[in-house]
Amino acid sequence: MEADGFVSRRSSVDTPGVEGASDIRWLGGRLMSATGGLVAGALSSPPKRMTGEQDFTPAVVLHRAATPPPELSTSAAEPDIDYEGLPQGVATSTHMLAGAVAGIMEHCLMYPIDCVKTRMQSLHPEPGARYRNVMDALRQIVRTEGVWRPIRGVNVLAVGAGPAHALYFACYEKIKFSLSDAIHPGANSHFANGVAGCMATVIHDALMNPAEVMKQRMQMFNSPYRGVMDCMGSMLRREGMGAFYRSYTTQLTMNVPFQALHFMTYEYLQELLNPHRQYNPSSHVVSGALAGAIAAAATTPLDVCKTLLNTQEAQAIHLIQAQAATAGGAAATASAPGSRHISGLGEAFRTVYRMGGVPAFFKGVQARIIYQMPSTAISWSVYEFFKYIITKRQHERRLRSDRDGDK
Repeated sequence: MEADGFVSRRSSVDTPGVEGASDIRWLGGRLMSATGGLVAGALSSPPKRMTGEQDFTPAVVLHRAATPPPELSTSAAEPDIDYEGLPQGVATSTHMLAGAVAGIMEHCLMYPIDCVKTRMQSLHPEPGARYRNVMDALRQIVRTEGVWRPIRGVNVLAVGAGPAHALYFACYEKIKFSLSDAIHPGANSHFANGVAGCMATVIHDALMNPAEVMKQRMQMFNSPYRGVMDCMGSMLRREGMGAFYRSYTTQLTMNVPFQALHFMTYEYLQELLNPHRQYNPSSHVVSGALAGAIAAAATTPLDVCKTLLNTQEAQAIHLIQAQAATAGGAAATASAPGSRHISGLGEAFRTVYRMGGVPAFFKGVQARIIYQMPSTAISWSVYEFFKYIITKRQHERRLRSDRDGDK
């Protein structure tokens, strides 16, 4: 499909009544010859393409109607590949495979920046973990703790990211197309994009939350855990299974608006930069990066609270216990054991405010934006690339199968 809105096909088909080669164009609902005349039997309006169907060009219609000789080159008769409308029966598996690869690459490549973000969101960092900016943090971590320290815990995130993102993208695409068809048939709906992103997030976070908790505990300065299994066992013994989902509601409270804003911004930018919705790597990268940056900046306060709930920062817990003991005396002392863990979004918000006021809600915002911009750019570009490649191969197999069936 050409950028100016019409499709061009060159064909050397020798059709009865037509002399020599013909240049066929679809323009304004008509098949035009090279001289500007109408081709006999031209349609008065372009064929409507339903969601999920292939976008067959008029060259294919002409090919079937005229029954050209076998020497016709296959490239002239093959339709453009519309990777937005996947062949029926393979769409879900295609989205899941592309999403799994995109999720793993996104989290693994950006893991060192994610480690810095977690540390910079600490409400009361130790002297050895106070950083001026992202690059200063990376330099200090590598110099004082070793070159492998910034990627410690990446294995648990990679294991969780594959299935989580597979279901995430598959759910998003399915709900998006279903709602768009119901609201605005044949057109894009920002409301459908937002709702699809929210529903996909619920499934994604249910799988990712345990991995996220272990990852952030291992990223903290002077983390006491030797590895993933040690972290998992220690949490189960000391805090129980509930520790893996203590931040789940906060995670959803943060990620639902994040993903809604993220997906709506991405789809809106795609309409501006890539209106024909072709495979266009540069538009996917730019749209993904800007969408991630906007959504990240807007939801940073919730991310700070989520990090506090995941890491259960010792200084924050001590502050709660000290304030409870001072304010309530014996009654507070009796309730102090229940304050060993910070639980719930409300308590997390109060704790963050007590320890740093309003500015504390934006701790690590620079690192979060620096992390999310390339992260979402990688995620969308890899996802769209694999979706395009898988769709192209499925499409070629269907064409070969159709040709074999005609023979």
